[in-house]
Formats: sequence, C-alpha cells, structure tokens
Amino acid sequence: MQINQEGTVTSAAGFTAAAIAAGLKGNDQLDLALIFSEQNCVTAAMFTQNQVAAAPVIVDRETLAIDNRIIRAVVINAKNANACTGQPGIENARRMQYVAANALTGTPEQVLVLSTGVIGVQMPMDKIEAGINAAAQYLSPENGRAAAKAIMTTDTIPKHLSVSVDLPEGTVTIGGMAKGAGMIHPNMATMLAVVTTDAAVEAVELQELLETAVNQSFNRISIDGDTSTNDTILLLANGASNVSLTDAASQAQFGDALNYLCRELAQMIVRDGEGATKFVEIQVTGARSAAEAHQVANTIATSPLVKTAFAGSDPNWGRILAAAGRAGVSLDQYKMNLWIGVEQPDDLQLVANGTPTGYAEADAAAVFAQDAFKIRLDLGLGAGSTAVWTSDLTHAYITINADYRS
Repeated sequence: MQINQEGTVTSAAGFTAAAIAAGLKGNDQLDLALIFSEQNCVTAAMFTQNQVAAAPVIVDRETLAIDNRIIRAVVINAKNANACTGQPGIENARRMQYVAANALTGTPEQVLVLSTGVIGVQMPMDKIEAGINAAAQYLSPENGRAAAKAIMTTDTIPKHLSVSVDLPEGTVTIGGMAKGAGMIHPNMATMLAVVTTDAAVEAVELQELLETAVNQSFNRISIDGDTSTNDTILLLANGASNVSLTDAASQAQFGDALNYLCRELAQMIVRDGEGATKFVEIQVTGARSAAEAHQVANTIATSPLVKTAFAGSDPNWGRILAAAGRAGVSLDQYKMNLWIGVEQPDDLQLVANGTPTGYAEADAAAVFAQDAFKIRLDLGLGAGSTAVWTSDLTHAYITINADYRS
C-alpha cells in the first residue's frame, strides 16, 4: 500500500472537483464543493442514526434506494445544515440535485447532496444555485484540496488523503476527504466524508467494505458525545482503473487500504476537535466481548470529568475508573488494571487489581501533559478489546459553541 498524505478525493482516476465561494460564509471563503465522475459510480453510504435527520440525509437515502449504481456527482455546501427545515428543506435539497444535474447534463437521480452548518435555517437557494452552476465550470482533478477546504465549518485544517494498492490485475487508488470538529460521536460523528475509488466493485460488496471500515474508524471517535443530524459518508467506485476485486485476496487488500484511509481521516477529525489540545487513544482490554469493551471505552471518552482532566494535564485516574463503572457493563473493580504512556500505554501502571500502585505523581502528570498519549484499561474478564480516539475538553470548546449560531 502506497500512502499519499497530499492525496485527495480526486486522486482516484476519473474524478474531478470544484470549490466555489458562493457567499454562504462571506469574505470570499470557499463554501461549496462539487465532486464529479465521468463514469457512473456504484455508491455505498452510511448516515446518522439521529432520528432528527437533515433534509440531505433523507433525500440521499431515497436517491440511493432508487439506484445506487448510477451516481455521478456530489454537491456539498457549508454554513447551512438544511436540518430541521421541514418540507421546504426537502424541496431545497431536491432542487440542489436538479440544478447540479442540469449543469452536468445528468439526471437528479445521479446527484447526492451533503450539507453542514447551522441547524434550523432555510437554505439561501439563490446563492446555492449560482454556486453550483459556477462550480460546474471549474471541475478539475487539481481541485481536491480546495474541495476539502470548502466543506469546513469549525475545522481549522482540510482533511484529505489517498492510498494506492497493487492488485494482481493492476493498481487501484482510494482517495477521500472529511470534515468535522464538533458534534462528534459514534453512529456517526458530526462529519461529512466522501471517499472515491477507481476500482470496480459490486454494490453489496462495496457496502460491506464501507461498514467494516466505518466501524473501525468513524465509529471509534468522540469529541463531545453529540451525534449530528447530518452525518454522512459516501464511498463512490467508478471502475475507471478497469481493475476488479475478483478474489478474496484482492478484496482483503482493498479492505485494508480502505480501513487505513478511514482511520486516518477519523483521527484527523479528533486532532482538529473544537478547542482540542490533546489527542488520546483509549484502549480497553480484558472485556467479556468487543461490544462491552467499546461501551466502556465510549463512556470514558465522553466523560466531561475525564476530558477536563486531560485538558488540565491532571492524572486524575479515579475519574477513568468511575466512568468505566457506570458504563452499564458488569465489572469487578478488583480485577481492573490501568496503564498510561506516550508511545505504548503500558509505560506506567497506575492501578493494579483495583489498587493504586507506587507510581510517582510527577511521572503520571508528565504523560498527561503530552499532546498525544494512550490509556489502557484492562478489565480482567475476558478477551474482548477495542480502541477509541478522543480529545480533551477545553474552555475554547465552550467559546466556539456558545455563539456558533449567532
């Protein structure tokens, strides 16, 4: 697998993009992106599980249910989520499909729509329509990074990556971009992601590959415990490489590459979390099952007390055990062991069999003061394990979200 840190959503053959300042953000900032494939794409998708779903989520679900093998374009706007906007919001999302289809000489059923931004405000369709028509004139493989920048809201950096895999029939590329910095929590996070590949993949197989990748990446991150109305990840395969995943070995190689790309994008989101100064990997081992390990890890990752301790570089490990104890999983506190470290979480053991060790407080504080560190909690109950990624909770997070709408 070849990794290109500068790769983008247009790194896969046959994909182009455009980014426009449509006036949604103001100050000539890029705020509308268009992704296009000359060939029809088989498309897999996963959406928010929040029952208050944004209009684009509703419309995209309906569109893919009609035919998920003919998608050609994705139009994405920032600044306005088109969520909690009633029937007018649905009509505006469909209008975006229609305008993009006309500009690209396709049909509305070949266009998917993503939106991100403020909830409860109707879309400024005059700006949106003009932006889509303008973007259609500037499609280029060179605009992948600009597209990643256009979909940012409170993000501070564009998030993009590509990987290539040499298969027996030839080389395939997977490229992707994502946005997200707040309202981040599994099922999925407040994030939009578009992943493209020039491999030829059947629809059922592509969906399975995407679900596996998301469960190892975007469903393993949490910044603030909130699940958004707009969460969407799309995986488009246009087959432009003329390379098919013909055997189990090729499928496994492709799957590994997709998992890597999604994991990297997910971790970029956590590192760029609103107000975040720390990147923390929480490993839970020794659980009765992977599901129980995940439940414990998520409870720790979303605990305000734990996250504020991270922010203050305070090795208040009692908060970690307390969070595990309220995770809804049957535990034995006298079997719990806790380690922390920078490269490896087993560098410094803080708790052995539910009892504090003789560690030096200064050594623990030094680990918590790092920009990135790891925690491992072993429950001593079985072979189940997982890892999740989270950030600290700082005053800056409150500042960003206290006046986000106004």
